[in-house]
Amino acid sequence: MPSDLQLKIMNRVHRTLLTVTGGRIGNSFFGMPSLQLTTIGRKSGEPRKVMLTAPIIDGDTIVIVASRGGDPTHPAWFVNLRDNPNVEVSLRNGPVRPMTAHVATPDERATLWPRVTAAYKGYADYQTKTTREIPLVLLAPRN
Repeated sequence: MPSDLQLKIMNRVHRTLLTVTGGRIGNSFFGMPSLQLTTIGRKSGEPRKVMLTAPIIDGDTIVIVASRGGDPTHPAWFVNLRDNPNVEVSLRNGPVRPMTAHVATPDERATLWPRVTAAYKGYADYQTKTTREIPLVLLAPRN
């Protein structure tokens, strides 16, 4: 599993690639669109940005995966949005949009998980590395 420092470095490199290339490099990984998710830190109250991939986009709804590479703990961004579901999303280096996050219900996850693993088989491997059920998060435009 990557350390917190490694994850921060990877995120910084990803954002830099997007900026330096004007969005020509870094808009997708493993065939999935990339996005920047901004949450509010549950302890600090400060905005926290992370680069993620979206294995599913259905209309205005974006599905993201709280895998953290199969780590036994949830990623910080997941815990942040669980506490405060008001987030901002920039899909493929596009405009920032206010969105609301909700953790997939068991029924939603049962429907979405096969589609997620079809988009990127690595997610199924991550699930085998951890005893926690890897959450899926649905992002929808804020009303």
